[in-house]
Amino acid sequence: MDPKYTAEILEHLEKQNDLLMDAYRSMSHELHKLQVEEEMLMHKFYEFTKAERQTIKDDDNNNIENENKTGESSE
Repeated sequence: MDPKYTAEILEHLEKQNDLLMDAYRSMSHELHKLQVEEEMLMHKFYEFTKAERQTIKDDDNNNIENENKTGESSE
């Protein structure tokens, strides 16, 4: 390696390192934001499906009760 270009190469590599570290920090921050958003959405989805299951269960119970009442009154 030619010694007269060593300083320039070192400076160039340091700039590249700084740019790469900035990109890494930016990507890590974005990843963290997405993970938090995913966790929040999964929690909301769980609450939704839980409520949906309860609604279906309640509807099934109401249908069974109505069938029992209809069956008793027709006899």
